[in-house]
Amino acid sequence: MDSKLRQRPSPANPDLRAPQRLQLQQLLSWRWQRAIVLALGDVLALAIAWQLARYFNQFYSPMPDPLVWWVWFGLPSLFWVFAAVTVLWLARRGLYSSNTQVSNYLKAGQTVSAVFLLALVVSYFYDPYLDPPRSLFITAWLGSVVFVVTGRLINNAVLRQVERDQVQSRVFLVAPAQRLQRLSQVLQKRAGCQVVGAALAATANSETTFQAILGARATEVLVESLPETELASKLYWRLRRAGIPMKLLPSSREMLYRRGVPEVFAGLPVLSIHDTLVGGLEYRLKRVLDFLGAGLGVLVLMPVFVGIAIAIKVTSPGPVFFRQERMGLHGQVFHVWKFRTMVTQAAQMQAQLEAQNENPDGVMFKIKQDPRITAVGHLLRRTSLDELPQLFNVLLGQMSLVGPRPLPLRDIQHFDPWHHIRHQVLPGITGLWQISGRSDIESFDDAARLDLYYIDNWSLNLDLDILTETIRIVLFGKGAY
Repeated sequence: MDSKLRQRPSPANPDLRAPQRLQLQQLLSWRWQRAIVLALGDVLALAIAWQLARYFNQFYSPMPDPLVWWVWFGLPSLFWVFAAVTVLWLARRGLYSSNTQVSNYLKAGQTVSAVFLLALVVSYFYDPYLDPPRSLFITAWLGSVVFVVTGRLINNAVLRQVERDQVQSRVFLVAPAQRLQRLSQVLQKRAGCQVVGAALAATANSETTFQAILGARATEVLVESLPETELASKLYWRLRRAGIPMKLLPSSREMLYRRGVPEVFAGLPVLSIHDTLVGGLEYRLKRVLDFLGAGLGVLVLMPVFVGIAIAIKVTSPGPVFFRQERMGLHGQVFHVWKFRTMVTQAAQMQAQLEAQNENPDGVMFKIKQDPRITAVGHLLRRTSLDELPQLFNVLLGQMSLVGPRPLPLRDIQHFDPWHHIRHQVLPGITGLWQISGRSDIESFDDAARLDLYYIDNWSLNLDLDILTETIRIVLFGKGAY
């Protein structure tokens, strides 16, 4: 047999997929710190759920003694086994790895439920005559799902703010020559991003580029337009072994690929793209949550509504609310409601201020030091409280809690034809545009691409993530004026 065919992989040249030995430097990285905090948060959420379940059931259906082998920190041994399995399963599904996976709240709830169902099967085989109290089981199950999902919503918001303020991402760019400068400018404007190197997309899979990434001590690699090769994932696998995440800027075609399920059809590797049997259920649930969330928001925030109305009336003459025509679903025009933040002559003054518009492409009208804004208006805009009356638009079915923002008719007149794709879905109070910089986004093309990304990748989980991030941004007032 030929000697080349008998060669074995050496330790210095292992399988491309083989993991690299974990080093102390990696354990001290932000990625691992975030994972540890999230894991501890999940354990705490499970502990709270179990303790509440035991408290409400201890008087008539306590946990059977055969299931209590030892007690640690006031919790039975069964809980610690359950918590360990849950955390390991969450880690196996990647729910501690990246921001995207961390915020997959629905998958976290499904994982917790799966562990509970597994526990039922295991308990039956452990002792068929052992019957765990149903009330205890159901209470612990529902409580665990609620507390884990809620805990992740809170932890994710806090960790993102810490990451934004204290963690510096060292980004290495790989892109076509005509795109490098634009991408570099966009990243340099973002807090926490530092461009440490760049390479042409054509050289993405070369040894020179890989060594340049390592030499720059990059913590992220942003890639656009990978060259076509027989092994498209070569750069990904090499970066994965080095512990460096790769972020790929997708095309519209790749967005569609993401919806596909890999399978073999007639001996060919294909992506099967089809809806699930209950594909419409998620959207119906979104609309139910819209109405429930808006209704609950109006009831809970009514004292805030009254306080804002009084402040507006006391500080400036004119109505409390501002009503403006905006374009919604399929080009339908409706009136958006807001708390008034400008003087009553604002519409007439805008024509005189158009020359001072700070938006480069002129699609939107933005002035940081807008003379029309009242004293109370500055506070309302910075905290986004002026948007609260749009909860009534949601209740009327004209808007959703999450979706592309409806824009004034003045802005629509400056649209390019492809911008109107955003009108194919129901507009929202908040969206990807708002959590990605809001007024800090200079080009409307960039904002429109975020809207298209939202449409391409919509899921109920994405809506929950956007709502969580919106709350964090509102609290810190980033990008609002």
